[in-house]
Amino acid sequence: MGIFGMNGGVGGLLSGLSDVELLNAHVRGDPDAFTALVHRHHEHLWMTARRTSYTTEDAADALQEALLSAHRTAGSFRADAAVRSWMHKIVVNACLDRIRRNRSRPTTSLTDADVQEPTETRDRISDLETSIEVHNALMSLPPEQRSAVVAVDMEGYSVADAAAILGVPTGTVKSRCARGRLKLAVRLRYLQEEGNR
Repeated sequence: MGIFGMNGGVGGLLSGLSDVELLNAHVRGDPDAFTALVHRHHEHLWMTARRTSYTTEDAADALQEALLSAHRTAGSFRADAAVRSWMHKIVVNACLDRIRRNRSRPTTSLTDADVQEPTETRDRISDLETSIEVHNALMSLPPEQRSAVVAVDMEGYSVADAAAILGVPTGTVKSRCARGRLKLAVRLRYLQEEGNR
């Protein structure tokens, strides 16, 4: 996928290096080190971009921008956080920047890739419908609330870690999560009521 070629594996000695060692090797000029690092964390970074963005296309574009930024600024990495957290923060910021740029021209994706065909049983259809409703509710949150909820509730970061990743105080993360959760609860209340029937 993209310039960092996620189709092939980067094996050999690089696979035994830590994230910090890979990043340092990249800064020293190793042509494969950054690709190995991206390969190691690509799934997490893609899910972060997808959950933070409104469309798959925006997520892909923001992830590409974030990886280019990380590639260029790797020399400025300070070991005060994990490399994965540093990359996560760059991805979230790229997504939020893209949302701000697109705010004046909102679009809705209508590509075939976003349409999922239901298969077999009603339970699978029901699960898909619920998943779509939850995703739509999440996308209805303001971007800052959504990124906090995604970091804490979906990706399992502590409030302190989420605050470091998002570059805001812990109290801000707590309030964004609380407001976001309240909005989600109101919007998705009918799902709980259906489950109680």
